[in-house]
Amino acid sequence: MAQLLTRPASHDISAPPIQMEGVSLRYDSTVVLRDITFSLPAGQLVAVVGPNGAGKTTLFRIIAGILRPEAGLVHVYGHKPGGHVCIAYVPQRSQVDWSFPITVKEVVMMGRIRKIGLFRWPSRQDWKNVRHALERVGIYDLSNQQIGELSGGQQQRVFLAQALAQEAEVVLLDEPLTGLDMPSQEAIFATLDELKQEGVAIMVAMHDLNLAAERFDQVMLLNRRLIDFGLPHEVFTRSSLLEAYGGNVHLLPEGEGMLIADTCCEGGEDHL
Repeated sequence: MAQLLTRPASHDISAPPIQMEGVSLRYDSTVVLRDITFSLPAGQLVAVVGPNGAGKTTLFRIIAGILRPEAGLVHVYGHKPGGHVCIAYVPQRSQVDWSFPITVKEVVMMGRIRKIGLFRWPSRQDWKNVRHALERVGIYDLSNQQIGELSGGQQQRVFLAQALAQEAEVVLLDEPLTGLDMPSQEAIFATLDELKQEGVAIMVAMHDLNLAAERFDQVMLLNRRLIDFGLPHEVFTRSSLLEAYGGNVHLLPEGEGMLIADTCCEGGEDHL
């Protein structure tokens, strides 16, 4: 609640949406992130990949201002994290209380709280924004349903609608595709592609390396440190994948390509 009451952070429109310089963080004596440096321009769809415990969730929480690094600098549009109305952070589904008695449209309206003020009633225009967001992701007909009654794909689209209603300029999605069928994944990608065309910077934590190579502009390969960041074909090299995953990525002989399989993460989730 304290964060909701703070003045929204300013933006430097000439600065990149996300910039990190030498960011490190430990939990107790365990190094979770070490010396992370990168810059992310607007209008990019980035897959953040790495094995369980690589620090993907921690990276997102630092960008969102939920965690503070012990070393290094983090800037969102030229200013420190925290107080940024423009950031939409969607955690892993396992971190959400789906039994909470709240409807789909109320969840989406939560994306506008920082804009309208914590103790002000939503205006007619705010509700129009919510309706438009739900229509864009194709689930307006579910507006009055309790969010726990929805399928996994529908729940993810609710949070994308929340980001749309929030008018987010940075979207952080932590494992949004886990357990979803192909039609649900395609529906999410359709919205992400629209956001990208509108200049939104999007980072998606995931484990499917083949999908990352096929559908994303850039890939960030992470295992507590930044192993590589760039175009998928430049990042997914034999040496980089072996450095990140060790024996959990199976590589075919030279000249025959690569069989990318993150077997270490089957059935698990990354909470670091």
